[in-house]
Amino acid sequence: MASIARWCISHRLATVLLWLLALVGVAAAAGATGSAYSNDYNVPGTESGRASALMQEGFPGTGGDSDTIVWHTDSGSVRAADVQERASGMLEEVEQLPGVASVTSPYGSDGQGRVSADGHTAYATVAFEDQANDIPKEQAEAVVATAKAAEGDGLQVELGGRAIALTESSGGHTAEMVGIAVAAVVLFLAFGSLAASALPIATALVSVGAAYAGIQLLGHVMTVADFAPMLGLLVGLGVGIDYALFIVTRHRRGLKRGLTVEEAARNAVATTGRAVVFAGATVCIALLGMLILRLGFLNGVAIAASLTVVLTVAASVTLLPALLSFIGMRALSRRERRQLAEHGPQPELPTGFAARWSAFVERHPKLLGAVAAVVMAVLALPTLSLHLGTSDQGNKPASATTRQAYDLLADGFGPGVNGPLTLVGDLDGAGDRVAMDKLADTLRDTQGVESVGQVAYNGSGDTAVLTVIPDSAPQSKATSDLVDRLRGDVLPDAVDGTSLDVYVGGLTASYDDFAEIIIGKLPLFIGVVIALGCLLLLLAFRSIGIPLKAAAMNIAAVASSFGIVVAIFQWGWGSELLGLGAAGPIEPFLPVIMVSVLFGLSMDYQVFLVSRMYEEWLETGDNRRAVRVGLAETSRVINSAAVIMISVFLAFVLSGDRVIAMFGIALAAAVALDAFVLRTLLVPALMHMLGGANWWLPRWLDRRLPRISIEPPDCVAGGHAKIPGQRASEEGQLVQ
Repeated sequence: MASIARWCISHRLATVLLWLLALVGVAAAAGATGSAYSNDYNVPGTESGRASALMQEGFPGTGGDSDTIVWHTDSGSVRAADVQERASGMLEEVEQLPGVASVTSPYGSDGQGRVSADGHTAYATVAFEDQANDIPKEQAEAVVATAKAAEGDGLQVELGGRAIALTESSGGHTAEMVGIAVAAVVLFLAFGSLAASALPIATALVSVGAAYAGIQLLGHVMTVADFAPMLGLLVGLGVGIDYALFIVTRHRRGLKRGLTVEEAARNAVATTGRAVVFAGATVCIALLGMLILRLGFLNGVAIAASLTVVLTVAASVTLLPALLSFIGMRALSRRERRQLAEHGPQPELPTGFAARWSAFVERHPKLLGAVAAVVMAVLALPTLSLHLGTSDQGNKPASATTRQAYDLLADGFGPGVNGPLTLVGDLDGAGDRVAMDKLADTLRDTQGVESVGQVAYNGSGDTAVLTVIPDSAPQSKATSDLVDRLRGDVLPDAVDGTSLDVYVGGLTASYDDFAEIIIGKLPLFIGVVIALGCLLLLLAFRSIGIPLKAAAMNIAAVASSFGIVVAIFQWGWGSELLGLGAAGPIEPFLPVIMVSVLFGLSMDYQVFLVSRMYEEWLETGDNRRAVRVGLAETSRVINSAAVIMISVFLAFVLSGDRVIAMFGIALAAAVALDAFVLRTLLVPALMHMLGGANWWLPRWLDRRLPRISIEPPDCVAGGHAKIPGQRASEEGQLVQ
């Protein structure tokens, strides 16, 4: 690491230009190729996956996006002459717009069932030529503008569908700007130097910008979810600023100890830079652990997020030391530079609130440990009612046109119209066709079914499609129960004695299958991630207790943060007030990504905290002193890093995207609990109570384990950089 830092400092201009050239080049390539994101929840091998594949094979060319225009009148009927004339004229204009393949009006022969029973609501289907991901935003905006022009005189017009959702504001880059602004304030308060506080942000922006463009390019070669770039921004800004913060903090400490700018920068990368690489590697390993789930939808997310972390780590150990050499002694505040010039290097002793808090925890470990455990347990209670599913436009903010269209359809035609089930039949002969026709009558008498459409056959007659409207909402447990009942009882009885195979697909069925696959593989995934973390900590700290406590802390942080997510998003506590939409299920992939990201972030704080304790333990053999000194010297930096990360994560609530807001709140809650409750309260309290057992390792295991050093003590050219007499000064300070 020292040699990398030395080269970057010696060639600082070339290093900066190379990073800028990479950023501009990747951004230009991404701009030229455009985006190709895809949210494909179909899992090969599941019943909904087979239904989708059979549908595409039997009915090729029917893949254009289908959206709806809904109009409603509180008084009178939508069949009234004036309303019908206005709506029909609007639909004719929509059908002439670029990108629109066809429009099915409720007033035509094909529009049967598109007017509500009370006559107050009607809807038309707009078929686009392309899938939503391939539709230019301008085309969707033209449809919205044309439809909305028919509003007035008591007529309400709303639009729903995936293409229409493209037109709704996503908050632009407000989230990133707010998060960066808060981070800048925290950094300036921590450093007192404008130049030093700007470097972590500049480093993060360059690396995350390159990663954002890289993710866009990645979407052309594999399935990448449309939220992956925002997730990459969220994680990249958080860890990128934090990693740079740790390195700049070590660099500033070196300057205060009398090192030259080049020596301090090289020493910071050789010590804290190694911890940053270690922490970043663990985040990437945990994220790439999602590949063992073998879900194409998550593979792209894992690689995209890992790419962001790799680039932030690379920028922290190459671009950052080059920038540090540019600003020179301005990494210190004016007051710090003046004190250094007047008094020379001085020992940096733990004082103030950090030292007092560390001593307080030492005096009351049992009480404080119990309080922390109770807080974590109470916050984790809502997790017991966790319901995994996928949100839809019914969870949008109340002001969104897609949400209002969703609600109008549910009120006028029943909640199930927003999530029809698609039954796809694989036929072989006339007998199967007869069975398929009879199936429609059987389904109409099935509990939980609101209505059944007509059976549609393809040209060769070997594939049939039947649409079933449940009497419950897509996210309702009753709809999931209907899917299970159709698959387990109704369909097997209906096709008994024939060669007919019927598969249940559609919105709820595909989401349920996806969630079931995730839930089934989640224990293995969590087990692998935690086992890996324990192994790494075992190698680093030569202790059985440290890894086991870290695993328990990770589980506690995940459970408690999920409790907060469930309360806000699933129970709806304040979700509408925060502009996050209506209550609904928790995305099934959230636990996987949360465990991956939080594992790395927790490892970062754990390494930074415990490595200082371990260093003191090796030097003194006094556990109480080791825990007290380690907490006093690291808590301020850990808390500053946590505040920055929490601010960045919470800022993404402003993105306007429910999934990103869910990630933001979940990660912000997890980091807050991890930093302020676990690492600075519960972990040191437990370590005080366990005493020397913290560092116990069987001798036979110690002899067989390889020895690694994550963050060695400060050193320059092989010599320690401690100031003579510093140990004596620290002894006097800690005795007081």
